Amino acid sequence: MAVKVRLTRSGSKKRPFYRVVAINGGTRRDGRPLEFLGYYNPMTNPAEIKLEREKIQKWLDLGAEPSETVRSLLKQTAE
Repeated sequence: MAVKVRLTRSGSKKRPFYRVVAINGGTRRDGRPLEFLGYYNPMTNPAEIKLEREKIQKWLDLGAEPSETVRSLLKQTAE
């Protein structure tokens, strides 16, 4: 099964907070991740994004596929 780099949702109702994780592709959204890679808080202005680039790059080198949202976050933080 392919490893994905994607978001898991945390936070309370109507106050989302997301963690960027490496997780097996078939695992449910909030299942146990292989590793935590950062977080994304869309409720602050501007949105707070903290990514551990070394860990993400390690997983990408091992063949993990980033989700569209994670790919977008990586582009935002590269600027």
